[in-house]
Amino acid sequence: MSHTDVTHGRWRKSSYSGPDDGNECVEIATSPTHIAVRDSKTPSLGTLTFPAGAFAVFVSALKESEDRPA
Repeated sequence: MSHTDVTHGRWRKSSYSGPDDGNECVEIATSPTHIAVRDSKTPSLGTLTFPAGAFAVFVSALKESEDRPA
């Protein structure tokens, strides 16, 4: 699957999507080399595609920032 095919893959909603905030989340689709991200409320408006390694660094940075005191 090329990175251009990732948007035709299986989309998954964020694990934070629940009954109270289910309308405000992102969806992702993955391939071996790329991650695609879109707004679950308006998926037809656009998709961002990232190299898998860059996305992993981004997610790690978010997790680290959650652990830091405000």
